[in-house]
Amino acid sequence: MRAAIVRPVALLAQAPRSEREYAAECPRPAGHNACAMTAPPTRLRLRPTMLSDLDYVVGVEVDAHNLPFITPWERMQHEGAVRFPDFRHFIVEAGEDYERAGFVILQGCRNPHRSVELKRIVLQPKGQGYGRACVRLLKRMAFSDLSAHRFWLDVKQLNSRALALYASEGFVEEGRLRESVRVTINGADGYDTLIVMAMLDREYQARVALGQEG
Repeated sequence: MRAAIVRPVALLAQAPRSEREYAAECPRPAGHNACAMTAPPTRLRLRPTMLSDLDYVVGVEVDAHNLPFITPWERMQHEGAVRFPDFRHFIVEAGEDYERAGFVILQGCRNPHRSVELKRIVLQPKGQGYGRACVRLLKRMAFSDLSAHRFWLDVKQLNSRALALYASEGFVEEGRLRESVRVTINGADGYDTLIVMAMLDREYQARVALGQEG
């Protein structure tokens, strides 16, 4: 599959747009319904993942700094997410030269209940402020462009840094799946709890009105 050239464009948060209007704004590879976006003022943008990116994606997942907090996918699963229209699979590009800095996956983009899941966000390097910028960009996409009513995620309890970030960005804890994932990293053999968090469209709009979304 030949990679298409995708020009980054600004994501406007003023008014929600239909999927057709949004898709018409920029060229994209087949199988994607979203285009590259830039989140000012942080130098960070998203572009659709290409099949040629998948070695990088799989490598980032199994990095020792990320592996304790996620359940890695097989390459074929990522390829399916790149191709299947219910998903959005993006490469995160950041910094002065917009180098690859991770990837994100959204699921439920065609959910009839307008419930969109932040399926995965994996970033590196750490400590550059990319996490907050990326989460804000994804919220704008979910509510303004995908017309989500609910934007949700689950996160391992041991991932205290991510939990603090999501809470500070307005996500509300909705429940816990106790000891629902097995942890077998670095000689450990036990279970961790998944914490479900979500934000509703009215909660997002209230944050926008208060200037909390940047």
